[in-house]
Amino acid sequence: MTVALSTHINADGDGCGSQCALARLLGQMGVRAVIVNPTPWPEQFRWLLGDDVVDRSPDGAKALQQVDRVIVLDISCLSRLGQLAEAVRALPLDALVIDHHLASDTPPGKTMLSCTAASATAELVFDFARERGLTITTPIATALYTGLVTDTGGFRFGNTSPRCLAVAAELLTAGVDPEQMYARIYGSIPLGRLRLLRDALGTLEIDLTNGMAWVTIVAGALERHGVSSEDLDGVVEYPRSVAGVRLALLFRDLGHGRVKMSFRSVAGVNVNTLARAFGGGGHARASGALIVGSLVEVEARVLGEARCLLQSGALAD
Repeated sequence: MTVALSTHINADGDGCGSQCALARLLGQMGVRAVIVNPTPWPEQFRWLLGDDVVDRSPDGAKALQQVDRVIVLDISCLSRLGQLAEAVRALPLDALVIDHHLASDTPPGKTMLSCTAASATAELVFDFARERGLTITTPIATALYTGLVTDTGGFRFGNTSPRCLAVAAELLTAGVDPEQMYARIYGSIPLGRLRLLRDALGTLEIDLTNGMAWVTIVAGALERHGVSSEDLDGVVEYPRSVAGVRLALLFRDLGHGRVKMSFRSVAGVNVNTLARAFGGGGHARASGALIVGSLVEVEARVLGEARCLLQSGALAD
């Protein structure tokens, strides 16, 4: 039996880590697993693949025609599969879903292992391994730890639960080196990423009356600095860190009349409500959306809606 493991466009540490861990766990069960993502595997996490995990993402939807089942990880909404969405919808067997996001109206599949209390999808993959009595080897533990540490912001965010830390402790026991993990994930930043951050911070705007701050990534910025979308990870945390800010936003102009949004908030503010107002979604403290319109138009609409929702109390938990 062969299964394809897929995750959202521009895969992050949790998506990549969960995929690599599950691929190796399924191998222990005699199931062959291949990676098929809607966007290329991020260079930042290429070391997770090793020699035993096959990435067939470059083959696109064609790769899905050669598998028996698809398992979708770290996604609650079908559209987050990007160019693979229709191919997954058309499969004769419904996709299986492992996820920790808030539910959407259009899930990738009807059979779901979902828990919004989990700190990361990697935590659910860990539970799967324990439930099936599988061995968590050092490579599997390393992949799972990547998911935990990135989705909790280095164990700093509000989703860092006692359970999350207990799982992390077991992964350390299984051979994870936390200092080496820090060096791989956070301690090797390309120069282009720092230059991109410099430009982003130069656009910082603050509305302390409403507790908002935002930054903008203009069209072509990533290409100019020789970086990719994965290098935007963490940029929105800078406006969120400003004293008095309750809601932080990142506007990324994709060109061609599309703007990608990242929303972050502090305790007491449910940013998922704002994201859903623009067809997006995610978590209470971290969500996103893709909005059609020029950068100027989208900024006016989103900031106006954000102020309205903050003032009305509609974003309160």
